Amino acid sequence: MRITVLALGKTEEPYLREGIENYLKRLAHYTHIEFIEYQLPRKHQSLPPALLKQKEAEAILAHMGKADFSVVLDERGKTFTSVAFAQFLQQRLNQSVKNLLFVIGGAWGFDEAVYQKANMQLSLSAMTFSHQMIRLFFTEQLYRAFTILRNESYHNE
Repeated sequence: MRITVLALGKTEEPYLREGIENYLKRLAHYTHIEFIEYQLPRKHQSLPPALLKQKEAEAILAHMGKADFSVVLDERGKTFTSVAFAQFLQQRLNQSVKNLLFVIGGAWGFDEAVYQKANMQLSLSAMTFSHQMIRLFFTEQLYRAFTILRNESYHNE
């Protein structure tokens, strides 16, 4: 199974970029993972939120393949413990999902068209975090999930 993380916008803080790269390197030991940052043209940044979400949706939908299992990270989505998230990944592996696509939206969330096409919504917390910080938190949780599946000592319970 291949995992793709599509994040809208650029990770600007060096400490976040370093952390994400650290976990992506660790994840490469377990799975093929691709982390894509998609930046809309500057002219779109000043659009009203609804129009900006539509432009972002066009980019997201272009990355959603028919065979992908697509998950949008959204504060209203399903929550998992780390162990349950690992089990979710294992289920996708067992179902022979070729590409598991996780989408991290921009500051305004997602357009309705993205919600309609996604297979599920996933929440990391009921709290709201910046879309840049979520990138680090999520890559760490992916890494944690694979160590749980391999019964390695990273996760303590």
